[in-house]
Amino acid sequence: MSIQSEVSPQEWAVRKELAAAYKLAFLHRMSDHIYTHISACVPGGEEHFLINAYGLTFDEITPESLVKVDLEGKVILDTTGLGINPAGYVIHSAIHGARHDVGCVMHTHTAAGVAVSTQERGLQMISQHAMRFHQRLSYHAYEGVALDMDEQERLVADLGSTNAMVLQNHGLLVCGVDVADAFDAMYYLERACQIQVNALAGGEKIIKPSAAVAEKVARQFDNPDRVSRAKQWPAMLRLLERNKALFGAA
Repeated sequence: MSIQSEVSPQEWAVRKELAAAYKLAFLHRMSDHIYTHISACVPGGEEHFLINAYGLTFDEITPESLVKVDLEGKVILDTTGLGINPAGYVIHSAIHGARHDVGCVMHTHTAAGVAVSTQERGLQMISQHAMRFHQRLSYHAYEGVALDMDEQERLVADLGSTNAMVLQNHGLLVCGVDVADAFDAMYYLERACQIQVNALAGGEKIIKPSAAVAEKVARQFDNPDRVSRAKQWPAMLRLLERNKALFGAA
């Protein structure tokens, strides 16, 4: 059913962006069956956010199927009747509640991301992709499946003011001012993990640039005037359009 007429134009725009991010995550093999989540704040100041219905795979997500909930976990709008994953609620509501500068949160369980999350040294600054996160990446120790509400306080404390975090023995998490920003960060973090796993598996001695060079790269990516910021999301949406046959009528 279409709900476009039932929500504000601003919410509908976010729903479209968020549904696109789910499909792009599917295309880039960053999904994990019906698990993991991308959430986005609903404009309007009511502290509601959108998240995937529990039981749909990423390629099935549409603007209409996204579930609107409040920070207490009350479902505001759910056209699917499927509800939401409690673990997703615990993680995403914690960050949306604590970080009002964050418009979108993306969490993944990719093979490379989980692999790096198990490594004692974490993400190493051995690629340009990784150096984007130099001194801008936090870590959270594994406590089991995220079902305990008291973990929220520790999760938020470990995230601090960073916008990217490795959930040890678990996966990756990023924050962005909007959906496009969060997806871009996750794309780079995921690629950095893939590169690290492949490089370490090669058996050769790794070239490690200096901390000064790594910081230079991070600052170059931090640049708000970086031209690619305005170019990358539209390019991703064009990629999605070219692959729309994969998603059927959705």
